[in-house]
Amino acid sequence: MDFAVLCVSDRCSEGICEDKSGPLIKELTAGYGKTKEYMIVPDEKEKIEKALIYLCDEVCADVVFTTGGTGFAPRDVTPEATKAVIEKEAPGIAEGIRMKSMTITPKAMLSRAVSGIRKGSVIINLPGSPKAVKESLDFVLPVLPHAVEVLSGNTLNCGGDYGKGGD
Repeated sequence: MDFAVLCVSDRCSEGICEDKSGPLIKELTAGYGKTKEYMIVPDEKEKIEKALIYLCDEVCADVVFTTGGTGFAPRDVTPEATKAVIEKEAPGIAEGIRMKSMTITPKAMLSRAVSGIRKGSVIINLPGSPKAVKESLDFVLPVLPHAVEVLSGNTLNCGGDYGKGGD
């Protein structure tokens, strides 16, 4: 799989803070594929939208991970930017991550993260915290190869079609 990582942070985009979650995403996904692009943008809806469109339409990443901007802070607009550019929602991904995360901390219910599909890319909003990113990826990474395969049009092994030329 080909990945793209988009860090959404005012402070990281200004060079005030170092992004620790984006590099961690790159490290944790290395066993599943390569990161084709890594970007940092401020918490501004239009800039997030433009970056997501670029990563999906031009870079053609199979999976685009965002990190940051999913909470209650006034400038947290990553979910709104994601909703503006996706063609289909994939609520099970965000719901699954939230459910798993709530077994670790009840604060996970404050996540507004969303997931969806744009063209041939799956966009997944992740938290900004490196600890939460790791917990989320440990849970979601194993299902992504199947998601990308189905999104690419290969439905041979979907819905119990086993034994019909598949596994």
